[in-house]
Amino acid sequence: MRRRFLNALLGLAVACFFFACAKKKSEPIGADAGTARLRIAMIPKGTTHEFWKSVHAGGVKAARELDVDLVWKGPLKEDDLKSQVDLVDSFVAQGVAGILLAPLNDKALIAPVNRATASKIPVVIFDSALSGGNYVSFVATDNRAAGRLGGEHLVKVLGGKGKVVVLRYQEGSASTHEREEGCLEALRASSGIEIVSDNQYGGATTESAFSASESLLIAKKADQGGVTGIFAPNESTTFGMLLALEKAKLTQKVHFVGFDASEKLVQAVRAGSIDGLVLQDPFQMGYLSMRAAVDHVRKKSVAARADTGAKLVHRENLDQPEIRAIVKPDLEKWLGSN
Repeated sequence: MRRRFLNALLGLAVACFFFACAKKKSEPIGADAGTARLRIAMIPKGTTHEFWKSVHAGGVKAARELDVDLVWKGPLKEDDLKSQVDLVDSFVAQGVAGILLAPLNDKALIAPVNRATASKIPVVIFDSALSGGNYVSFVATDNRAAGRLGGEHLVKVLGGKGKVVVLRYQEGSASTHEREEGCLEALRASSGIEIVSDNQYGGATTESAFSASESLLIAKKADQGGVTGIFAPNESTTFGMLLALEKAKLTQKVHFVGFDASEKLVQAVRAGSIDGLVLQDPFQMGYLSMRAAVDHVRKKSVAARADTGAKLVHRENLDQPEIRAIVKPDLEKWLGSN
């Protein structure tokens, strides 16, 4: 009797063990223990610019709709490549269900992305392209077309002639490189435009962009008419150039088209210090990236490329509802007051 009891008890223990293993195996990769909720990591290029806050908010909206957990973490500054590589590897080690990544460098992030894919963690690339690697989808603005839109507007406000500076962002950034090249295409298409500089980089911060802009304006004798038009390809270079123009008392004397929006940049458009801003839709970018990752994990079809569009904002259309929705999304609703 005792032996039969022990055998039955052993059999029950073995059955429980295999049941637990089967249950664990059936839970999605990256699920929180005991909840089976998917955890999706979102890694931006940086965390300080308003652009990334809007991306974050869009990701949160999609995560709530899809009932998944979003883990948001990125480098503080947009030149900390090592930090971004380490974050990808860290999330792979944690076993998240998916990774959303805006790569700081189009080549340096290929290997980390491939390591994630090899670990069966799907990656969605957003904002800026990779030049290779295995990923599910690319969600971004058509950056060359957006840069061309900015260049065409600059030609228009210059009346088809002038001396133009294109302040670049930083080497290795695919998204801004495409914007710069798109702008240059539009400028070169106008015979009256002379490009006096297109090989200077503002760097990843407002401070570095301000320093580069100030030096460039002095070197090209902007105060003596050596520069009549300027294009900058992202938020930090646009704001840095604006500060340099203000210091040199050249606002509204030199035509200026920038890229992306913040409260101060929008105020500058309203004041006439900036002739136009090319706007992406970062909220939609974050939203569609999250949906793409979750759809892939849940075995739904996902487009290999999603274009989130771009618009040109200037004083005349600044208060149109569709522009206001992009310029000032309700971040507090999704991110709270912090």
